[in-house]
Amino acid sequence: MNNPLLSFNDLPLFDQITHQHVAPAMAQLLTEASAALETVTTPEFPANWIAIAGVLDVSTEKLGRAWSAVNHLNSVADTLELRAAYNEVLPKVTEFFTRLGADERLYAKYKAIDPATLNAEQRQAHKNAMRNFVLGGAELTGADRTRFAAIQERQAELGQKFSENALDATDAFAYYADVSELDGVPADVQKTARATAQAEGKEGYKLTLKMPCYLPVMQFAVSSALREKLYRAYVTRASDQSDPTTSQFDNSALIRDMLALRLEEAKLLGYHNFGELSVVPKMAESPEQVITFLRDLATKARPFAEKDLADLREFATQNLNLADPQAWDWPYVSEKFKEARYAFSEQEVKQYFPAPKVLAGLFKIVETLFNVQIKKDTAPVWHPAVEFYRIERADQLVGQFYLDPSARTGKRGGAWMDDVRGRWMRPDTNQLQTPVAHLVCNFAEGVDGKPALLTHDDVTTLFHEFGHGLHHLLSQVNERDVSGISGVEWDAVELPSQFMENFCWEWDVLSHMTAHVETGEPLPRTLFDKMLAAKNFQSGMQTLRQIEFSLFDMLLHTAHDPAQDLMPLLAQVRAEVSVLQPPAWNRTAHTFSHIFAGGYAAGYYSYKWAEVLSADAYAAFEETVSQSGAPNVETGQKYLKAILEAGGSRPAIESFKAFRGREPHLDALLRHQGMTEKV
Repeated sequence: MNNPLLSFNDLPLFDQITHQHVAPAMAQLLTEASAALETVTTPEFPANWIAIAGVLDVSTEKLGRAWSAVNHLNSVADTLELRAAYNEVLPKVTEFFTRLGADERLYAKYKAIDPATLNAEQRQAHKNAMRNFVLGGAELTGADRTRFAAIQERQAELGQKFSENALDATDAFAYYADVSELDGVPADVQKTARATAQAEGKEGYKLTLKMPCYLPVMQFAVSSALREKLYRAYVTRASDQSDPTTSQFDNSALIRDMLALRLEEAKLLGYHNFGELSVVPKMAESPEQVITFLRDLATKARPFAEKDLADLREFATQNLNLADPQAWDWPYVSEKFKEARYAFSEQEVKQYFPAPKVLAGLFKIVETLFNVQIKKDTAPVWHPAVEFYRIERADQLVGQFYLDPSARTGKRGGAWMDDVRGRWMRPDTNQLQTPVAHLVCNFAEGVDGKPALLTHDDVTTLFHEFGHGLHHLLSQVNERDVSGISGVEWDAVELPSQFMENFCWEWDVLSHMTAHVETGEPLPRTLFDKMLAAKNFQSGMQTLRQIEFSLFDMLLHTAHDPAQDLMPLLAQVRAEVSVLQPPAWNRTAHTFSHIFAGGYAAGYYSYKWAEVLSADAYAAFEETVSQSGAPNVETGQKYLKAILEAGGSRPAIESFKAFRGREPHLDALLRHQGMTEKV
């Protein structure tokens, strides 16, 4: 079989890959990678960085690229056949990388490499590798080593099953509403719901739990009963509280098993809990430091959150006849209050953000600040909606990226960036490999032949993921393991993404990416001013919500007995930091994919931690803004060189200090979120 997964000449052949290719391709690549490991660990093979990379890294990079393509398709084009093929191979891939990371012979080779013989990038990669060998179990022996490997394999299986259950539970829900129930629901959402129902030969309007449908219904539907129906379905997905017909998707047992395995893994490596293990490769020095950081921020945010809630309650009582709003009422109350206070609605704003115009505006600011050109390109893709682009500087290719913008069945919810391949001066060819990335979102599709319309939150999400993409694509590091996002501490990796979000609030930037879908008129300055006035609307409550997730995650991995139900811990955290308590049957933890399937275990705090860095970094732009209001290009170049181009080639704090000339300060974050004045 001519297997597209074994083609490494250029870009992945996404239009040709099927489930049938997965097992044979991975079997061949695993065999080759195992042979490469055996070659470099023979006594006569030199303990030389380049020599090892030329054999082992070349082989494992191919394996990683092929598996990345399979993993990506599993996330964006899930089918029963592909899922089965993926799950068949997952234990074998996990076993190899666990074995690789714990191989004492390879560890000895790396120990024998003299760091003085390496350049700065190689020294950082070598330092990371030495740490990762220890964390990968290379110093374990006998039964402990065997058990450690079994834990890794089982954790990979459980994480994949958790993700499948979350997706399947989301896809399983459908409510065919009557038009009489849809009062207030935006016209474009109604049109999509009607078209979806008709395509299935059904009456009514198909409502789902995917964000482009769920969120506007919660914000705008007048019917509290409709909102309750969707809310209850959404927050009980994949749990013991969900509809009995979907009980097979309950993640409760998986969560218990994962937490127990993480604790066991940590203890095998000599740590008291998984939180301690998690922070070893991060900026934070201990779980206690993280918990103190979160509680301190919660104390600062709480008065603002209490004021937010008091304002909402007063408005609900006086204007909506809701004396006791329920959990499913708050998004609706918030939207109505926002419209009343600031005299605009999200739906009004949305008409000015057609997706193509937004993308053009995003590209313009990136091209201006970082001296690059972004051009449409061609590549094999997995869905007709996917677009492909190239980034050039002085007619030289810098990197390329796929953009998959819209929500659909079989595609995991949320938004993310992932790497296809990294920048690397390849030791086998001595040629520079340029980086390639995936940018994935879940926006609504266009209706009636019109382009997709984005909410301002969607625009911010796009900028966020593009920030991750720039971090990966604009790197000038030639050592693969510290190029782009590779080797960057997990609690610093959100800096470039959150940094880009700030531009969504700059008139000079925003004005270039708006055109009313009907008239083509740009966003009026008066409407932008209203949006700006509303920027920090409920920022206190939103901050506490993120702290709730972050504190729950860290306490779950430091102070919780995995055999016990996690709901009392979650209730305890909510009682400590939240101003709004959800119903007892709320089970959002059961779809908390970031920590159970997405690599953020005992690391969800990273968003808040990095937000301090990103806000302070953006303050440099505020301090140097041009007279016209445009972002300063010189500051952009300094940021490019200090942060983006450096990638993971040095500790994140060094990159930050190279840009700002000092340690990060919390002030900018509090100021950006309107939490500096006394309430």
